[in-house]
Amino acid sequence: MSNTFVSDDNETIRKSVGTPAVFAEVYDRHAPAVFRYAIGRVGQSHADDIMSETFLVAFNRRASFDLSVVDARPWLFGIATTLIRKHAQVEARAWKGLFADGAAAVPFDAIAAVGTRIDAEIAVKEIAAALRKMPARDRDALLLYAWSDLDYAGVAEALGIPMGTVRSRLNRARQTLRRASHRASRPEQEVDHGRTDVAAETA
Repeated sequence: MSNTFVSDDNETIRKSVGTPAVFAEVYDRHAPAVFRYAIGRVGQSHADDIMSETFLVAFNRRASFDLSVVDARPWLFGIATTLIRKHAQVEARAWKGLFADGAAAVPFDAIAAVGTRIDAEIAVKEIAAALRKMPARDRDALLLYAWSDLDYAGVAEALGIPMGTVRSRLNRARQTLRRASHRASRPEQEVDHGRTDVAAETA
């Protein structure tokens, strides 16, 4: 059995300030997840650029990383999301299904994971159209939660917003997708699908 020690992200980033090559550990640890997220947002042909730029920005900003935060994923996904906003036209074309590389193939299981009830027969293009027309702030929250494996607190950290705002944006996104699926809107119990919120929502 291997006893190889893997340091927390904050410790790795702290070391990388003095020894830049150490930052490669952060890349190796999280690049696949950032790449998958980028594929879903802008398509295969642009995902490499988003991933590369995300880690370049992170590397250049590593000295300002909050070392009290153990997990760098919210930070990295936040950078990636900001970069994706600069490629809004690329993402819009992806959702229109103009790419043949699968960018517009909405993963029903991921969308369902945020509480929407989508029948299997609903066409991808209908959901893609709803996502394309959705306000960017709601779409960011929805797709971060669906594709990054962050909990509500992680999405809040990635977007730099309160956790209550994340809840509100996800609820609006759910309503939008319910309308797209032509299902009657009715209140649903909010669940976190195994990703338990650490902080309780305050009144």
